[in-house]
Amino acid sequence: MPLTDSQCRNAEKQERDYKLADGGGLYLYVTSKGAKSWRLKYRFAGKEKRLVFGRYPELKLADARIRREDAKRLLRDHKDPAVEEHKRKMAAYASAGATMEKIGRQWHDAQKPRWSPKYARKLIQALERDVFPVLGALPLADIDGPMVLHMLRKVEARGAVDTAKRVREYVSAVFVYGMSEGLVPHDPAATVGKALKPIVGRRRQPAITDRSELLKLQRAIDESTANPATKLGSRLLALTSVRASVLCGARWTEFEGIDWSDPEAAAPEAVWRIPAERMKLELEDKSEDAFEHDVPLPGEAVAVLRALHRLTGRIDLLFPSVRSTRNPMSTNAIEQLYRREGYRDRHVPHGWRTAFLTIMNERLEDTSRDADIRILDMMLAHKPKGISGSEFAYNRAKFKARRRRFAEQWAELISEGLSHPNDLIDGHTRN
Repeated sequence: MPLTDSQCRNAEKQERDYKLADGGGLYLYVTSKGAKSWRLKYRFAGKEKRLVFGRYPELKLADARIRREDAKRLLRDHKDPAVEEHKRKMAAYASAGATMEKIGRQWHDAQKPRWSPKYARKLIQALERDVFPVLGALPLADIDGPMVLHMLRKVEARGAVDTAKRVREYVSAVFVYGMSEGLVPHDPAATVGKALKPIVGRRRQPAITDRSELLKLQRAIDESTANPATKLGSRLLALTSVRASVLCGARWTEFEGIDWSDPEAAAPEAVWRIPAERMKLELEDKSEDAFEHDVPLPGEAVAVLRALHRLTGRIDLLFPSVRSTRNPMSTNAIEQLYRREGYRDRHVPHGWRTAFLTIMNERLEDTSRDADIRILDMMLAHKPKGISGSEFAYNRAKFKARRRRFAEQWAELISEGLSHPNDLIDGHTRN
């Protein structure tokens, strides 16, 4: 028997949720907390489905019946009322201004607290330069894969193949955000990645892998006329094998286990914890703390840091720019120093990573070689594909002692006979 307005109005909450049927699949759903909503039960493609029309009394009984008849007409036309309702909402969102630029900026604002200011600025600049001028004014729901690919082709056309791949990643993240907000049903940017141009194999970066030649390089740097901070930066880069961009952006707050007030104090647990957002990671990993990279620091590295602390310990950055203490040293500073000392096309800052892997691999024991190779890769923050943040963090913790032992062995190999880091400062002052 059909419902009346009085029955709907007087329906009281009960201990459990219940339904009041009106007929034709339409019913008033009353929750145990007293909330009431109109719902329709129907079958489509052999499956039972439900569609929520709206809350009562905002949506009156007569209006709910109209919605029921509309749904039945769609069913007669072999259309799913739930899908059509979703399309209707998408159109409403689009007409309200859910454009790529609007949602892209919302996504950026939502994620910004998780990123470093530099990374957040770099990302929004990429969107403003490459995405918004082409797709920004379009409703998110109207953008398809070919449109995204067309935009990325423009980036590729200027020779920025790497950038095109990163921009696709950003656009994909915006669509995923839109999906969570109910604005779009899928991510068209996810399907175009394989259509982009492959990155042409880069020329292998020059690296010296002979220990005696590496020591000769470091002595040449020590005896050069470069400023002490750059010399110390080169020494720390050699000892830690991090990327030059990571070194230049280092902050004193990232270092733990070192007593700065006592230059003679032991630091057996000294470590450099590099935040995930400063690492070379996929976009979704940069906001996950589990992907931070911790570098065990041997005594030789601690000595370098203590010497450097005399120069820049009172400011935030270890290696500030000569123009402003708020900006980091250029990543080209150390490479230019190597060139001036005659090592052009022989060794670059990134070459320390190659040297570390090559020389340490040669010293591994056959009985544990496979496991130790993975640990050496881990020390360079080479993340295996598909590994989760929790698994990555677990592996780092599991091999903590072994990684520190390798770091100490490497430091001994490439520091033998070198002057103390303090001499790089004191000798510069005398000169």
